[in-house]
Amino acid sequence: MSFTIAQLSDLHCGQQFFLPDLLERAITEINDLRPDVVVCSGDLTSHGFKDEYALAKRYLDGIECEHLVVIPGNHDSRNVGYVHFEELFGTRNSVLRVGGVTVVAVDSTEPDLDNGQIGRGRYGWIEEQFAEPADLRVFVLHHHLLPVPGTGRERNIVNDAGDAIECLQRAGVDLVLSGHKHVPYAWRLEDLFIVNAGTVSSSRLRPIATRRSPAPRSPPGSPSCVRNPPG
Repeated sequence: MSFTIAQLSDLHCGQQFFLPDLLERAITEINDLRPDVVVCSGDLTSHGFKDEYALAKRYLDGIECEHLVVIPGNHDSRNVGYVHFEELFGTRNSVLRVGGVTVVAVDSTEPDLDNGQIGRGRYGWIEEQFAEPADLRVFVLHHHLLPVPGTGRERNIVNDAGDAIECLQRAGVDLVLSGHKHVPYAWRLEDLFIVNAGTVSSSRLRPIATRRSPAPRSPPGSPSCVRNPPG
């Protein structure tokens, strides 16, 4: 089965570091790719302001894909920005089932805080959503579940990362997509692939992100990923 997921993350529309040319180029590349699903894993805005959300929405409306999964990031939850998110993009937690693939996306943010959390109260719900038969199970959140090399002192990881990973393994999840740290990296943890996207359109990019991070080796039939660095 061929199934393509395109991911972009950390747009940061509205700040002085926002590079619209990179976002426009990425959207063009995504449309040329013609993916089955597009995932935007948070930080659409810089401060959660309504005009920043409106700008992000205009860009994302240019993606020519029937199935677009969008979640907020920590910047989007500043200044009660989660209210604007719901007005423009709908629910902050979603489930998509298409072509034998299940995508469960959750809001890992806390208002006005940079750290993330899934929360024990949602573990049962997550496992229920993945209980139905599927060829591929994908979990989406904004915050990283594992430390990202080359990003300095570790902070703002998911508070309950260990328990969350155990929950995902119980649920038979194959692939985790996240963002937040602006640096692309990928791990294989037993049968679970964890992919962290770099920022698509912010100049706040750490130098190591210009290098290619090693891709985890995968057996035939397992998910594989290709990273296109911005610019």
